Amino acid sequence: DRGFLSQHDVSEAFEAKSRIPQPDGPERAKEEERSHSDSLATMDAKVERFLKLGYSYSDILRVLESLRHDAQTNDILEELIKTCHTRTHNNRSVPNSPKLVPRGCSPSQARPGPDREAAAGFRPVVIDGSNVAMSHGNKKVFSCQGLQLAVNWFWDKGMRDITVFVPLWRKEQPKPEAPITDQHILHELERRKILVYTPSRCVNGKRVVCYDDRYIVKLAFDSDGIIVSNDNYRDLQTENLQWKKFIEERLLMYTFANDK
Repeated sequence: DRGFLSQHDVSEAFEAKSRIPQPDGPERAKEEERSHSDSLATMDAKVERFLKLGYSYSDILRVLESLRHDAQTNDILEELIKTCHTRTHNNRSVPNSPKLVPRGCSPSQARPGPDREAAAGFRPVVIDGSNVAMSHGNKKVFSCQGLQLAVNWFWDKGMRDITVFVPLWRKEQPKPEAPITDQHILHELERRKILVYTPSRCVNGKRVVCYDDRYIVKLAFDSDGIIVSNDNYRDLQTENLQWKKFIEERLLMYTFANDK
């Protein structure tokens, strides 16, 4: 009877309807396209960041593909440190074969000690002590615990060539206008030959200090290392073109979250 549809006709009608774009189809396509573009931009930014740290393009892509798409920078860096190669200024590939601290060992074994034998494949780490300590102290207090956390983060990943620069006057008795916490950490890091004081002296009752930023950048540049700081060192970039390129490529910025 022509007044009824057969099962075949119903199936065809349903399939045809499913092929008709829904009203929100174009908007959904645009949204998906924007999301895809954002993902690509984020991926490109991550690749560019780790290329500047000396890792090869293929290694970076391999690590990114092995992790979640929303993996954090620290997670990616940790995986790169464990498994990949970096390239030095003479373009020689150096395997990252870190002497990692075994899991489950006591805290005394995992923390810096007198033995600073370098782990193969890692660049020297130069930490801007004032920048890190003041950041950890919310820019109000010079928090030495922030220095300890920074050193431990690199040390636990197998790095041994770590230097922290701090002005010499921070050894003095704290004053109300320049509060400092956990000052004993400075003495401990100095004893372990990790912390270095930049010179300062008093002249006619006034403190004269050296420009510690210059020490930080020069040591990192001369040792082919990295700088840990949230300072861009713009003044030093303008006076030395080699330092400018170096700072752009080797400045490792950071943040603290719940003492991590």
